[in-house]
Amino acid sequence: MEINGLPLHPLAVHAAVVLAPLVALLALASLVPAWRDRLRWPLVVGAVIAIGAVVLAFVSGNSFRDANEFFSTPPSEITRQIDHHHSLALKLLWTSIGFSVVALVSGLLHPKEGALRWLLGVLLAAGAVAVIVLVALTGDAGAKAVWGGFNG
Repeated sequence: MEINGLPLHPLAVHAAVVLAPLVALLALASLVPAWRDRLRWPLVVGAVIAIGAVVLAFVSGNSFRDANEFFSTPPSEITRQIDHHHSLALKLLWTSIGFSVVALVSGLLHPKEGALRWLLGVLLAAGAVAVIVLVALTGDAGAKAVWGGFNG
């Protein structure tokens, strides 16, 4: 997976790193009752776009890893770091999917009150925080895998 000879993964990652936390913050803001109606559709659209970015980053990362002989060498510090990055990316993928589903249900059902509103709010808040934390951890692990050996 390349664009103009460059691996797609380093390019796709930037969209996921920006969009996923942005939509998570939007979800948290949508929990404020006065903002809920105004943020309903931006949250729905943002959730769809953000999950697309996360999926693209994950799929392109797998393709990048499989296409590069360097990553299939015997275990080393760099391959362990890449494995750690991949493990976190897998968690981020599934967490983002769950968060996006809750954001879509919340936006499309749009309950004004009641137990469902409360439950969706709790799930939305927990998912948003988890996405933000996992984006930071996954990105940090990827950056350390790539740039950790270049200290000079």
